[in-house]
Amino acid sequence: MDKPATPGAPAPQPRRGMPSPRLSEDEFKRRYLQHFHDPAFQAARDEIEKIVAIAWEAYANSRKSPVTRRAGPEFADPDYELSVEWLAARDAVLAARRRYEDAARQPSILIVNGSSRSEHTCPGEMSKSFRLAQVARRAVEDEFRLPTALLDLSRLASEYGRTIHPCKACFSTAAALCHWPCSCYPNHSLGQIHDWMNDIYPMWVEAAGIMVISPVNWYQASSPVKLMMDRLVCADGGNPDPTLTHGKDAEEAKQVELAGWDYPRHLAGRLFSVVVHGDVEGAENVRRSIADWLRFMRLVPAGPHAELDRYIGYWEPYATSHEALDRDEAVQEEVRNAARALAEAVIDRRAGRLGVPGDDLASPRQK
Repeated sequence: MDKPATPGAPAPQPRRGMPSPRLSEDEFKRRYLQHFHDPAFQAARDEIEKIVAIAWEAYANSRKSPVTRRAGPEFADPDYELSVEWLAARDAVLAARRRYEDAARQPSILIVNGSSRSEHTCPGEMSKSFRLAQVARRAVEDEFRLPTALLDLSRLASEYGRTIHPCKACFSTAAALCHWPCSCYPNHSLGQIHDWMNDIYPMWVEAAGIMVISPVNWYQASSPVKLMMDRLVCADGGNPDPTLTHGKDAEEAKQVELAGWDYPRHLAGRLFSVVVHGDVEGAENVRRSIADWLRFMRLVPAGPHAELDRYIGYWEPYATSHEALDRDEAVQEEVRNAARALAEAVIDRRAGRLGVPGDDLASPRQK
């Protein structure tokens, strides 16, 4: 087995050899025109042809970030041109961090509805996760008077322009290549826009407590939750200065990491609660998976009551699953208790009454 690289060692060359995904002009235009499948667009056919030609030119020249500005003195390379969209996302994260650190403000709790089900799309019915999120929210607001925010991931499927693009796994090439917040999107040349994560990052940063409520989808967390989890990798060791790597220069990023990387934990210290519900299998494993992920990012569990996995309507018809939740007053109270435990922990942490054993210990291992 090869020995691990030592700090200061020459960076290995990035491995390459996968087939190119580049499209021909005809194929690109065929796909782009699918945006105008509705016959109503035929009235603007000449204008659409002009738009398609512009889009092809942007794609052919890989104009990922067509609007940039000079980074400025706060960055390692002040002359490097940074995307104005990334700079706006960074400003939002920094503003959220100031709110999180402001002792004069009440600490807030973020509640995440992890189900994609909604009556506004094909299922025609709300999700139980949404209902449980509302139960938790009322407990926090009514009993503890703490402000809450709801991140309703079902809007990925129901709202125009809501997208969480997949993680490109930059971190696996080198930690410094994974920028905080993520700079992989938007990529205008590929049409990868409307990335919701630029709104989601500040929600996580501002919150003193985060409660994730997810159903089990095929033994795993739901698709929206997993997309969010993957894209939060930059919050755990990500590089807040893209000029260090001059954008996405993989070789330079390897050199930066091998010179010594501090793996900044951008969400460390926030408290969490996890509620996972299923109907037949997998709830315990999904709860453990989400909780372990949060612990790995140095978030702090809010106690044994804050982590919950339950079955609702076990092996009963899906058609009556909401009625099963209506009857299961115990699980509703357990969700309230998970929210209460999180709220109490947030209040105690703010008051200096909640310490974390080993919080000052340095880890001998990073990612």
